[in-house]
Amino acid sequence: MIKLPKNDKINYEEFEDIVEVNKGIPYFKILVGGEWVMGESFVEVKSPLTLNTIAMVSRADLELANRALEAATATKEKMKNLPGAKRIDIMENAARILADRKETMIKALISNVGKPRSEAEGEVKSTIDRLLSARYDANRIKGDLIPGEWANQNQGRIAMVEREPVGVVLAISPFNYPLFISYTKVIPGLIAGNSVILKPPSAVPIPALMMARILDEAGIPKGAYSNIVAPGDIASYLATSDQINMITFTGSTSVGLELSNISGIKKIHLELGGKASAIVTKGAKNLQKVAKSIVDGSFKFSGQRCDAINRVLAESSLAPQLVESIVNEAKKFRLNTPEESPLPIGPLIDQSSAERVKGLIDDAVARGAKLILGGKINKNYVEPTVLSDVPLTARIMWEETFGPVIPIHNYFTEDEAVEISNKSEYGLDSAVFTDDITEALRIARKIEAGEVTINAFPAHGIGFFPFGGVKQSGFGREGIGFSIDEFTNMKTIVISTAE
Repeated sequence: MIKLPKNDKINYEEFEDIVEVNKGIPYFKILVGGEWVMGESFVEVKSPLTLNTIAMVSRADLELANRALEAATATKEKMKNLPGAKRIDIMENAARILADRKETMIKALISNVGKPRSEAEGEVKSTIDRLLSARYDANRIKGDLIPGEWANQNQGRIAMVEREPVGVVLAISPFNYPLFISYTKVIPGLIAGNSVILKPPSAVPIPALMMARILDEAGIPKGAYSNIVAPGDIASYLATSDQINMITFTGSTSVGLELSNISGIKKIHLELGGKASAIVTKGAKNLQKVAKSIVDGSFKFSGQRCDAINRVLAESSLAPQLVESIVNEAKKFRLNTPEESPLPIGPLIDQSSAERVKGLIDDAVARGAKLILGGKINKNYVEPTVLSDVPLTARIMWEETFGPVIPIHNYFTEDEAVEISNKSEYGLDSAVFTDDITEALRIARKIEAGEVTINAFPAHGIGFFPFGGVKQSGFGREGIGFSIDEFTNMKTIVISTAE
């Protein structure tokens, strides 16, 4: 039995200037060109926990999108010339305000996204840490002085190489980390001296809007930042505009491909789908520890993570023991409301997502996989599920799961495991479990992925290590300092010193 939350309502007093309550339902304004605007139409926002309406959020139309674009274009020179120290001060001010209002933000993440409390707390803390790390981003905005004397054709010349802001950035973020991922785009974008328009996910816009109010209060120049909730056609319209100089998008591969096709010649950064493999070799001695890491990496936030472990490739001689250990760990998780259990499997974002995951489970079983644990759904909740002996013909071995399911496939040779891992169209993350470091490094170097984690599940954290994908998982890199390379252009100024 799933326990519903005692109270999924949020006290919006700390954000009362952007919220109007009508018949018990909060109506949110959106930030357009430095002004908080109540729209003429609204997006209905439901909680994944209860499927009840928890808010109505102003929907940006073409006129509001153009207003945001015009303001961003008009202020990009102001942002470019805003002293770097001032940009850092704004981010640190925002960190202090968010820390003061963290409980309200935590409740918004629980109610609007269905996060377990521990994960909601972690997302808020990570966002604070990311704001405070802005000065490390700033340290990457440096130049070079290159003497020309080392090349005959450049005798009597020197070059200064510097980084400049790209101009106007369109940032589009996903539902699973609507606060943190949104602001891992906004923070370096602004620190680099750009104007930014953020389109957060329409299903879970509340945390991003609340954070926009915090940034506004912290002192972002009016017009340099807009936060608009809009349908896909508005995002497509903005993506095709010549006034947009860069697009940064995290989400599905299909949408990323569409953005690539329509955006024209402009910078674009894409972090798309993932299908992380966990390769467990016979060099792994502590299978209980391995199993715990695999289950945690698969079930964290109910598997709704691009870096989640999506499939386990187990060396055949240890597979029976590994399956048993994984099942024992998986049984510790319960279908429950995020605030009621230390190891909860909360809801997926909507019922259609749960039905899609159920379809992957049923397909695997129909093709010969053994259903060891779980397999059922209740509205938008999916039971923690373990499948063994999953054949390579099963869709779940290749399609991104985004749900709490662990499919296990047995392999016989290292080359076979690597081949299966690399056959995926995705290449965001992967993991290798073995106590043989030579084996681990050998396999890691063979795997086609942007990041390979050894003896732990993949987790991007606040981006202290750079991350990003290859193949259909996108291109470009994110991370503290590394994101700056994406949000800036390199300019070379050549000076003649000849007499």
